[in-house]
Amino acid sequence: MAAESGVPEAARLNVIGAGSWGTALAILACANFAAVRLLGRDAIDAMEEARENRRYLPGIPFPPNLSVTDDAASLVEPGLNFLVVVPSHAFAETVTALHERILAAGLDPADATLLWGTKGFDPETGDLPDAVVRRVFPDATVRGVLSGPSFARETATGLPTALTLACSKPGAAERLAHWFRTPTTRIYFSDDLVGVQLGAAIKNVMAIATGISDGLGYGANARAALITRGLAEMIRLGVALGGRVETFNGLTGIGDLVLTCTDDQSRNRRYGIGIGAGRSPEEVAAEIDQEIEGIRTTRELHRKAASLGIEMPITAHVYRVLYEGMAPDEAVRSLLGRDPRSEH
Repeated sequence: MAAESGVPEAARLNVIGAGSWGTALAILACANFAAVRLLGRDAIDAMEEARENRRYLPGIPFPPNLSVTDDAASLVEPGLNFLVVVPSHAFAETVTALHERILAAGLDPADATLLWGTKGFDPETGDLPDAVVRRVFPDATVRGVLSGPSFARETATGLPTALTLACSKPGAAERLAHWFRTPTTRIYFSDDLVGVQLGAAIKNVMAIATGISDGLGYGANARAALITRGLAEMIRLGVALGGRVETFNGLTGIGDLVLTCTDDQSRNRRYGIGIGAGRSPEEVAAEIDQEIEGIRTTRELHRKAASLGIEMPITAHVYRVLYEGMAPDEAVRSLLGRDPRSEH
């Protein structure tokens, strides 16, 4: 199977991060790799015994060629194929530790292929994951991001899914797309790392906004307006940072935006719904009890837009609700009360 997929025989993929998305991508990659090793921190023995991740993806069995471990050093082997799927606030620490372990094993980090499914910004620097990797790994390291409109459970169970893989090296994205391609998973490729990463980050903020609106009972008209104007904000900032308009009009832009803003599988949307319904952000986050990337991303996105002088009113109002205590209904009234302007 590995040879037919374009992945070398006996190749192993090492996945760092055993949350829902990391586990789903590990399961997906098992179709093309001889072995996939999944690194987690908690309940490793329970996962190995049950052969499933009962906390994040209960009821979805592990393929026979998927193993789990909490021993980070065991991931470092000559193949050096890595997929990092940790929260954005842990990304820099994770890739720095990985680089050190590769050196300690007497291997060259320049020979590594390092992909990630992390979505968001580094909280210390405001950088996207690619900039973090470039600070740590040599330029020769093949690096890339996998993203798109997808929920972990649907991906892991083999429901039809389309994703985009953006890569730093010309021609490498097409080859790496075969790592995750299956009969039900379509992988497109791109060289727009900035655009793909920004789409993945910004859509979480817009999902909180549409969730708040729906929690307030404002209906489908308001939701459609927020999604559309949210895309405008995504493009405005994205182009300023070097992304391409066509990327934001594709899977990792409007595709992921629509998915995350309209389906309650989205933790960010559910978080917004709870706030709109009158509950405190802390209470809603505690009930969800999983990473909600849009919370930190809202702060970093607001800072980045302000530093560049880019108008992002939806982002600004989500920030005021989450970090300045603005009432959700007041935020919506403030947005609607803005002066009329040309749509484009």
